[in-house]
Amino acid sequence: MATQTHLPDHVRIKHSNRARRLALRLDPKERIINLVIPKGVSLRKAHDFAKYHETWITKALMELPPALPFDHDRTIPILGADRIINIDYDKARKTTDIKLTPTHLLVKTNKCDPSPRIERFLKNLAREKLTEMAHAKATDINKPITAIRIGDTKSRWGSCSEDGKIAFSWRLIFAPTLAMDYVVAHEVAHLIHLHHKKSFWNLCRDLSIDFIEGEYWMRNHGAELMRYGQKNK
Repeated sequence: MATQTHLPDHVRIKHSNRARRLALRLDPKERIINLVIPKGVSLRKAHDFAKYHETWITKALMELPPALPFDHDRTIPILGADRIINIDYDKARKTTDIKLTPTHLLVKTNKCDPSPRIERFLKNLAREKLTEMAHAKATDINKPITAIRIGDTKSRWGSCSEDGKIAFSWRLIFAPTLAMDYVVAHEVAHLIHLHHKKSFWNLCRDLSIDFIEGEYWMRNHGAELMRYGQKNK
C-alpha cells in the first residue's frame, strides 16, 4: 500500500513542502479529502494515517450538503432570492441566451448540457454585483480599489492586498444578501486595516448592513455555496 492507487477514489494525495505533519483536508468543491503529506513522510505512513481516520473521512463526506447541478426545474438562490432554472432546449438554436427574472433563470439553448453557459452567466452577474457593492463601500471610506478579480477559490471568500486589489469568489452570488454584504465589507475594511485587530472589526461592522447575521451565516453555512453547479460523484 505504498501508492495512491490503494487509496479510495475520494482521497487524493497532496504533497507539501510547507506542511509539518500529515493532515486530512476536506475540499467541499471537489467533494474529496486531500491527504496532505509533508516532505520526507512515506506514502505507506500516509496511507496508514488515512486508514486510521477512515471513519472521520466517511463522516465528513456524508455530511456535505448534496450537490445541486444546474438542472431544469432546479431551484437555486441567486442574489438573495430563490429562482427556478427553466431550460428551453432546441438544437436548432444558434446561441445560448440566459435571462434572470425575479422568479426564474431562463435558459434558451442548443446545448444538451448548458451548465458551463449558466456558470459563465452567473460569474459575470457576480462580478457586476460584487464590483458595485465594493466600490460603494470603498467610496464611504474614501479609499480607492485598484482592481477587482472574481475567481473560484476553495478556502477564502475574498482577499485584499496592500495595493488595493480585491478578489471575491463568484459563489457569493448564492449567499443571502446580508452574507454577501458582510464579505464585501470585510474585504473593503482591509483597504484601511490589513489585520484583524479591534479597529478592523469595528470598521467592518460599520460597513456591513448586518454584521452579526452576515458573519454568522458565512461561518456556519459558507461551505454550502460550493455545492451549486456541482454533480454528485
